Amino acid sequence: MALEALEPRTLLAATFAPSQVVIQFNPGVTEGARAAVLGVVSGTVRERIHTPSMVASGAGELDVVNLPRGLAVNTAITRLRNNPSIAFAEPNWVFTAQATSNDPYYTSGNLWGMYGDATSPTNQFGSQAGEVWASGNVGSSSVVVGIIDEGIDYNHPDLAANIWTNPGEVVGNGVDDDGNGYIDDIHGWDFSNNDNSIFDGTTSDSVDRHGTHVAGTIGGVGGNGQGVAGVAWNVTMISAKFLGPTGGYLSDAVEALDYLTNLKTRYGVNVVASNNSWGGGGFSSSLQSAITRAANAGILFVAAAGNDGVNNDSTASYPSNYNTTAGAGYDNVIAVAAIDRSGNLASFSNYGATTVDLGAPGVSINSTLPFNTYGSYSGTSMATPHVTGAAALYAASHPGATANAIRTALLNSALATPTASLAGKTVTGGRLNVSAMPDVQPSLSINNVALNEGANGTTSFTFTVSLSSPSTGTVTVGYSTADGTAATASGDYQAGSGTLTFAAGVTSQTITVSVNGDTVAEPNETFFVNLASASNATIADGQGLGTIVDDDTALPSLSINSVSKSEGNRSQTKFTFTVSLSAASTQTVNVQYATQDGSALAGSDYKAVSGTLSFSPGVTSRTITITVYTDRTFEANESFFLNLSNAGLAVAQGIGTILNDDAAPAGQAANSAAIRRRELQLM
Repeated sequence: MALEALEPRTLLAATFAPSQVVIQFNPGVTEGARAAVLGVVSGTVRERIHTPSMVASGAGELDVVNLPRGLAVNTAITRLRNNPSIAFAEPNWVFTAQATSNDPYYTSGNLWGMYGDATSPTNQFGSQAGEVWASGNVGSSSVVVGIIDEGIDYNHPDLAANIWTNPGEVVGNGVDDDGNGYIDDIHGWDFSNNDNSIFDGTTSDSVDRHGTHVAGTIGGVGGNGQGVAGVAWNVTMISAKFLGPTGGYLSDAVEALDYLTNLKTRYGVNVVASNNSWGGGGFSSSLQSAITRAANAGILFVAAAGNDGVNNDSTASYPSNYNTTAGAGYDNVIAVAAIDRSGNLASFSNYGATTVDLGAPGVSINSTLPFNTYGSYSGTSMATPHVTGAAALYAASHPGATANAIRTALLNSALATPTASLAGKTVTGGRLNVSAMPDVQPSLSINNVALNEGANGTTSFTFTVSLSSPSTGTVTVGYSTADGTAATASGDYQAGSGTLTFAAGVTSQTITVSVNGDTVAEPNETFFVNLASASNATIADGQGLGTIVDDDTALPSLSINSVSKSEGNRSQTKFTFTVSLSAASTQTVNVQYATQDGSALAGSDYKAVSGTLSFSPGVTSRTITITVYTDRTFEANESFFLNLSNAGLAVAQGIGTILNDDAAPAGQAANSAAIRRRELQLM
C-alpha cells in the first residue's frame, strides 16, 4: 500500500514580527549569493528551514532573518524585491485570536477547509465546520475514531489532549493487561513494526508526518490559541499504524482494522469510524472481509478515492471501491474526492459517479506535523479526514446513532450542497457540508423577563425558549423554576416544571410562570427558569432570569437618634431612643431591633433587648426604651448600640452613651480631665 502523494510542506508563521523577514531562496543558490542577499538588508539568519518535503519537491531553503535596529520590515522587503536569488520575501506574520476559533491558522485564513459561507474568514467550499462550532457542537471525547495510517506524534500540543489512552493497560509493565493480544498498547499499535510505539519519527526524516497531518485535520485541539483546529475539537483518536516510510502490507492493514473492531466489540470502546488515507493494490478478499467485520460492528470506513486523476467506475481504486452491502446490509465505505478552495475537483483526484461518494477540501490543507510543527499537504488523503471529523461531530451530537445513520447524514449534506465540478463525478454530486448534515443539533436558549408584579391576582411572566435553527426531528428539553431573592415559600411566584417539545421545523416555545401580586413595598425580586436534559439539541443559554419589579409605594427611610445621659445614682436609668420614618406608609412597617455591646456590657451596665417595632399605617415615630444600671464607681463614659434592620430599609444604628457622674476618689481628680479627653478621642 502506498501513501497518497503530498504537496511540498510550507510552514506558515503566525502578525508580524517588527524586526524579521522570511526569505524563500531559489533552489541551488550558492553560499556567496545567499550572503549577498543578507548583505542587502544587513540581516542575520535566525532559522533555516529545509524540510524533507521541500527537498523532495526541489524547493530551496526558507530563512527567517533578523533585521538590524531601525530597518523597517516593509523597507527590507522593498530592497529584496526582484532579487534573482530569491523566490520571495515577506513579513514574519503573527496571528492573534478572533472569530469562533482562536487558532492562528484558522484566524489567518490558512485553514480554508474548516470555513463556511457564514464564518470569518469565509469560504463556501470549506467543510462548514466553523458554522457548527459556532452553534456549540465541537465534538465529544466519548467519540472515538481510528487512524489507519502512519503513526501520530501523540505529544504534539495540538493533538495530545485528543489521543486515546488505553484504560485497560498499565504503562510500561510489559504485560498484556487487557488481554487483547498487544502488550502495553497505550495509545494504539504499530502493526508495521509490531510494537507499541505509534510514533517513530525524528527531526531529520519524514516518518509519521502523513499520519500526524491526518490526525490534525480530524481532531486538532480547537480554541487553544495555537496552530490549527480539527473538524472535531473534542474527539478521541487511536493510532492503528501500518504504513512505514515505503508503504505498508495488506496483512498489516487487515490486522489494524480488526484491532479497532475488537476494541469496540470486546471492550466497548465507542469507535465510530476509521480513517483510511491510503490506497494501492488490487482487490483483496481478506481486506474486504475485515471491512465487512467493521461494518457489522458499526464502524464506518472512510477512504481516500485516490490521486491518479482517473474514473474509479472504470478503473477500481482500493480500498475506496469496496462495498459491504452484501455482508453487512449497508455500505460502511465512504469514498472521498478532493476539491480546492474554489470548489474545483482537484486535478489529481480520482472520481466516480457510482463509486466516489462526495468531495471534501483536499488542496493546500494545513495541519499538524511532528515536533510541534505545521505544514500544508494536498491529496485525497487530506480530504478524507475532513469527512471522518464530520462523522465524529455527528456522533457527538447524536449519541447512539448507527454507522448507517451517520453515513446517510454525511451524504445528505453533500446532496444538499451541489457542486458543479462534482456533478456526474460523484454519487451525490456535492461536497461535504457539516452545517447541512440533517439533524446536526441546533442550540437552545431562553430569554430574561422583567415585569411589574401588580397589586393583586397574578401576572404572567412568559419566557421564550428558542432553537438556533430548525430541526428535522423532535427536540425536547426539561425546565424548572428556582428561587432567587423571590421565593415560592413566601408566595412571590408559583413554581413550575415540565418538558417542552419542539416538533420538526418549530424554533420557539414558551414557558409561563405566574407571579403573585401584592401591595407590599419591597425591593425588586428575582427567580430563575432553568433548562436541562435536552434531546436532539444542545443548550447554549440554559437559564432565564425573571425580575419581579415592585410597583408599590416606595418605602420611607428609617432613622434612629443617639442618646447621651448620666447614669444617675438610682438603681437604674431609662434611655429612650426615637425611631422615625421619613414619611407615613400606607401599610404596616416592621423594624427589627437589638442592642449590641460597646464599652458598656449587657447585664452589668445595661439590659439587653431585642424585638420587632411596628409602625401602623400613618405612624412615623416609635420609641424603644433601654434600661441602664447605675453605680457609684468612678469610671470612663461607656457606650452601647441599638441596631435596626428591615429587609426593605437601610440599616440604622443608635448610640447610647452612659455618662459617668461619680466623683473621682482622692488622688485621681487630677487625672479625670485627661480620662475624659481620652474618652472623647476613643469615641
